[in-house]
Order: sequence, then C-alpha cells, then structure tokens
Amino acid sequence: MLLESTASDFDGWKSLVSDSFVPLDTEPQRRGGFRGAISARDYDSVVMSYISANPHAVLRTPSLISADTGTGAGTGGQGAGRSSYYKVSLQLKGHGLLVQDGREVSLAPGSLAIYDTSRPYTLSFDCDFSSYVMMFPQSRVNLPAETVRQLTATSIGAEHQLGVAATQLITQAGAMLPTLSRSVGIRLAGNVVDLLATVMADELSATEAPGERRRLWSQITTYIKDHLTDPQLTPSTIAAAHFMSVRALHQIFEGSGETVSSEIRRLRIDRCREDLADPLQAQVPVAAIGARWGLSDPAHFSRLFRNVVGSPPAQYRSSSLT
Repeated sequence: MLLESTASDFDGWKSLVSDSFVPLDTEPQRRGGFRGAISARDYDSVVMSYISANPHAVLRTPSLISADTGTGAGTGGQGAGRSSYYKVSLQLKGHGLLVQDGREVSLAPGSLAIYDTSRPYTLSFDCDFSSYVMMFPQSRVNLPAETVRQLTATSIGAEHQLGVAATQLITQAGAMLPTLSRSVGIRLAGNVVDLLATVMADELSATEAPGERRRLWSQITTYIKDHLTDPQLTPSTIAAAHFMSVRALHQIFEGSGETVSSEIRRLRIDRCREDLADPLQAQVPVAAIGARWGLSDPAHFSRLFRNVVGSPPAQYRSSSLT
C-alpha cells in the first residue's frame, strides 16, 4: 500500500498522522499556518515512511492505547494490531525530543531511536524537520518486549559500527524502496528490520554485572550531587564525564526508582527547599536560590518547584519561616 499525502493545516495533519501510523494526539508548537507531508509504503507489515513537517508534538496516550483494538493498522495493519509495533526513527533534518518509559533522548540529524506503540510516548519537534520512520510488528524481532524496553528513548547504535551500518542502510533503503518492485521491496525492508534487531541485541548485551552497576550508581549519584549548581548538568554530560553511552547510564539507574533526569530534579529541589526554609537566607531572592542550584530560569524553577512540592517557592518560604 502506498500513501503520499500533504496537510495544509493542523487538523488535516492530525488525521493524516493517525491514519499513517497509530492513533495519536497532536499538538501545534507555534501559532499560524501548518504544512506537513508523509510518504509511506507498506512492505508486508513493515512500513517505511518519510516525514517532513513544521514544528509540532505527537502523543501516544494511555487512552488511545486502550482504545486501539488492533482491528487494523492504517498503512501498516495486516492483523498485527497497532498496539504491538516498534517504531525506529532516523532524524534527517531539524531536532526533536523523544520521551518514553521515564527516559528522554534528543534527536539530531543522524540520530537513530526506537519507541514502542504499546506504551505511552511523546515525540516533539521545535523546528521544521524531516525523518525516516520504520514501523514493524514486535513479532519481527526475536527479543522479549520487556528486554527491548531498556532501549526505548535512547540513541541506539550511536557508538557501534552496527549502528552506523543501520543508519546508512535506512537512508539508502528510503531512497531506493519507491523505485523497487514490491517483492524486492519486501525483501529489502525485511533485511533492514533484521539489521535493526541485531543492533538492539548488541546494545542489550552491554549490560553490567549487578555489583559493578551498584558501584557505578553510587559514583554517578555522588557526581550529580557535586555538580548540581551546573545548569548544563544533563544525562549526556554525566555520561560523557564517565566515558559511557547515555543508554548505559540509564541502565545503571533502572530499578533505583529514579531516572537520571528525575534524580537531578529531586536533588535540586531538595537543596532549594533547604535554602528557602533557612532563616539566614530569608533576604536572598527566590530566583537567586533557584539559579544557585542550576535552575536559572525563574519561571521554570517556579513551575518545577510547585509540581514537586505542591506550592510555589515564595509561598513555601513564607509558610516555612512563620
């Protein structure tokens, strides 16, 4: 099946995106007009799509997943059920952010990332972008879904030759598939999925022994505490400081009850609460306390503090000092 469609407004894009992939909510990222285009081809339930669009966000919500009975899958359905697909995105132009399973990964040109349609995710773009997206049934990958879950919202293959090979093959296949016969296209699309499954297996084989993982977790949490004042403290900078991939860093935190980002936020808010409740710092501006602990945007600091603590920082200080 071939789908080549263009949307000239956001309502049209909302419908087009859900028809092309899985039921999704969409949100515009800016006011004004909107244009987007999708070229998608189905090769025996492996859907290869080229997408270009203005800034927006797509959300796979729990309610949409519950309502998705799998009776058809738009371009990619053939009985597999839309809630049981993996999607692999190769960013071509622009930048985006993928969030799933408590992790987030920035998408820059060349980034290869995987997400699972059976669980909620958010994919947002703050500028015009283009990307290739492959969607295929989970049954095409001979790996347990719970194991593959360790890879969602990470940059897969970024540090391995296999990842480079997969990126090159997806790019070449995206250009070649429209010119091939259906039978040849099905074989080529299947080869791409097989290579992606190999990349996933290679990534998953890099797990650490439990004792080593605990040691690294302790070392990294100490590093986070020592660098909370740095506004540039992120999973990427932490991983670089410890000579590991971001995916490996996220794996170390699995089972701890916190993600890397949530650990940073929790510790920063804890420090801010201590300072706001300190009578000796009553004259220090609220914004200055946030900036001291790496939260330099006053509005962001106020929202984050309220979400975590339940009241704005100024109100918290007032009630703590009375």
